Amino acid sequence: MYLGVDLGTSSLKIVLADAKGGIIDSVRREYPVSYPKAGWSEQNPDDWFDALLSALKELKTRHDIGKIRAVSFCGQMHGLVILDKDDKVIRPAILWNDSRTINECKYLNDTIGKDKLIEWTGNIAFTGFTAPKIMWLKKHEPQNFSRISKIMLPKDYLVYKMSDVCASDVSDNSGTLYFDVKNKKWSKPMLEIMEVREDQLPKIFESYEIVGTVTPAIAKATGLSTTTNVVAGGGDQAVGAISTGTIGEGALSISLGTSGVVFAGSDKYKKSGGGLHSFCHSDGKYHIMGCMLSCAGSIDFWLNTVLKTTDFSSDIASIADANADGLIFLPYLAGERSPINDPDASGSLIGLKLHHTRADIVRAVVEGVCLGLKDCYESIKATGIYAKFAGVTGGGAKSSEWCQILADCLGIEVCTLSTSEGGGLGAVILAMIADGVYKNISSACSSLIKQKEVFKPDKARTCAYDSKFRIYKELYKSISKNY
Repeated sequence: MYLGVDLGTSSLKIVLADAKGGIIDSVRREYPVSYPKAGWSEQNPDDWFDALLSALKELKTRHDIGKIRAVSFCGQMHGLVILDKDDKVIRPAILWNDSRTINECKYLNDTIGKDKLIEWTGNIAFTGFTAPKIMWLKKHEPQNFSRISKIMLPKDYLVYKMSDVCASDVSDNSGTLYFDVKNKKWSKPMLEIMEVREDQLPKIFESYEIVGTVTPAIAKATGLSTTTNVVAGGGDQAVGAISTGTIGEGALSISLGTSGVVFAGSDKYKKSGGGLHSFCHSDGKYHIMGCMLSCAGSIDFWLNTVLKTTDFSSDIASIADANADGLIFLPYLAGERSPINDPDASGSLIGLKLHHTRADIVRAVVEGVCLGLKDCYESIKATGIYAKFAGVTGGGAKSSEWCQILADCLGIEVCTLSTSEGGGLGAVILAMIADGVYKNISSACSSLIKQKEVFKPDKARTCAYDSKFRIYKELYKSISKNY
């Protein structure tokens, strides 16, 4: 059997698969997030480990988990975990959605310069990234900074606790801003800026490589075997993309969650230009990614906060026959990351008239979200990556109306997938690759991942959306402080 561990922000989920990759069981454990101050977001890393132990103990009541041959990981990215010389957690982990590092990012982007950052790491500074967190810690908590013996990312803490090996992978470290993505090594200029030594950092692996085996102590506590291989795993977006088969040049996946992610595989490193993320992929190659902050979040805001409806399905279904009739919605309710990188951007509903109906506005909001995703995809195409179709995941993938509008907006086929396990399945695939069940990730994905429903674009509607997209872009420019 094989185990995938999906370490999320609100919960940890373990997924157990048989020798053919079929999911046979899963267990979830929740844990709290702390918000000590406005814009801060923290967690206790030991809560993650306790959740893993508890989940494994439950799984043991139903299965002989000593037969698990390999375990791998899918982890929330960008979080800062620091240990002292005795391997004790120094302070709560600072999470990906923590925004305390605005000044550090401004210094990196404006004083050090975006061009240098892209040259050194492949990316510019965002508040979620790990390097600005370390710089914040050095300035505001110098005593804690001076105690650091090991620096790691969230899933790496679980890897370390299970194997006693301080290890990480290329995909997760791509989001730190102190990793040279193109050359897959630490960025010496960034380490100097942060005043961090390489010996404080983990050993780097590809996501599908074995880092060690389960320690005797963990085997005794959980029922796992000391021969169970511990596999490096990867960041949540890259491992989630494995679970959708988004590997290789031109493969595209779109996550329709609270935030929206447009993820494109690439055989070679692509320079991002700053508005996108250029990262290593868990398949051993690269990917380029755009993230919009309010995807399903925009739709939830309109339906839940404004209309105060709980019957989302009927409102979404009503958009099939609605005509937004000149309405354009800019989905920047929480600022925006990709591709405009404007934290001060705000949402707007433009063109509203007396004759517009509820259905018109609901459709305009969904269209605006799709145009935001198109904005990311157009930026990805500018790097030379073109997709023939996109696999769609997340809560929005349940809406056929939303998927059809997305296909029409992008001008490519959109398909939903037969699996809903996401990162847990991706981690299982990495564990199976490490154990030699499949020759490579491509063959594993071909065997395990199937399309469920395909939505084909309508050429006339795609042409209309291309025109609306040009207006969408001009509207942002006309109301933005940055233009």
